[in-house]
Amino acid sequence: MPSIVIVGAGPVGLIAALGLARRGFEVTVLDRGDGPVTAPRAASYHFPLMAVLDDVGILDDVAAAGIRVTVNNFRVLATGELLTTDNARPAGIVPHPYNISLGQDALSRIAIEHLGRYPNAELRWGAEVVGIEQDAAGATAVLADGSRITADWLLGADGARSVVRTALGLGFDGFTWDDRFIATNIRYDFAAHGYGEANMVLDPELGCIVAQLERPTNAHPGGLWRVTFAEDDSLPEDEIPARITAFMERFLPGDKEFELVAWSPYRMHQRSAETYRVGRVLIAGDAAHVTNPTAALGLAGGILDLDVLMPALAAVAAGEAPDSVLDAYSDARRTKFLEHTSPFASDFKRLVYNGDAAAQRAAFEAWKAQLTTDDDEVAFLLGIQAVRSEQVV
Repeated sequence: MPSIVIVGAGPVGLIAALGLARRGFEVTVLDRGDGPVTAPRAASYHFPLMAVLDDVGILDDVAAAGIRVTVNNFRVLATGELLTTDNARPAGIVPHPYNISLGQDALSRIAIEHLGRYPNAELRWGAEVVGIEQDAAGATAVLADGSRITADWLLGADGARSVVRTALGLGFDGFTWDDRFIATNIRYDFAAHGYGEANMVLDPELGCIVAQLERPTNAHPGGLWRVTFAEDDSLPEDEIPARITAFMERFLPGDKEFELVAWSPYRMHQRSAETYRVGRVLIAGDAAHVTNPTAALGLAGGILDLDVLMPALAAVAAGEAPDSVLDAYSDARRTKFLEHTSPFASDFKRLVYNGDAAAQRAAFEAWKAQLTTDDDEVAFLLGIQAVRSEQVV
């Protein structure tokens, strides 16, 4: 049985563990934390990801737990103008014509529950990897307690500050934005004010993304929503709660009463490692590349890395393909990030969070012109498939 050590038990590491366990690997997942990160992180998953979630066996549970996003709204805040796209339009062209909104922590919990069903998979919390070693036969994770775990392969899925990437001596070229995102989970009845499940709000001062995370209940009739806005990174972090309140008082469309459930600030970057494979060590997700999340392509990009990597690694382990296909994985996903994902996400960020009224108006009118007919709408929606790479085996 081929074996792999996966460093990092975020969604990318867990989904990789599931996919490789299903393909017959002995899998050991190591994470220095004590459980899934609960702070607001990724929450939106485009329809090209559904095939990967289905491949690892969790799509049904993810769809049941999350919000199935049937429409995308583009809203001009000052005028109330609304442009809507119907995610069901590509039905018959793609197998899963919908997006899903679900907190990253909930996605991780689903993956952990499924991983526990595999006798050939082990998840270890509190296991801090401090270094790696490799030779022609395998790769070893060196832990802070002095223990060592060796396998045929090692995958670094340990985030933007990846120990694995650093141990490989790989650069992380790119840049860091001057502003930071504030991701908030709030209870508020956006639906009562015409908001759909996913909303891009255009405004020079109050531009933001609004997405529904939980449906209304008797206890919480408005449901739970993610509102993400940007601010200058030089502002003091200890005053963020007060600035959240000030933002909501200006932005919320009706009653200003809301419940702040959770919030998380984070810096935004556009960076990529110089390669995603060195010998028997691979990297994926934020360990390999990071992008601002405006277009919901951060975690999505990591999951789509696995779309290429999992079948390629399985083919190599089975002797069905040369290990050069792992270099092809690296080349394909790195090129896709640099030439499409990062520029696309950067353009969206500049528009929503840094655009002036004229630029936002021009973009809105351009989108309207692209959505004249049903066929236009299908083509517009299918454009997101460009973030997915061709298989290398």
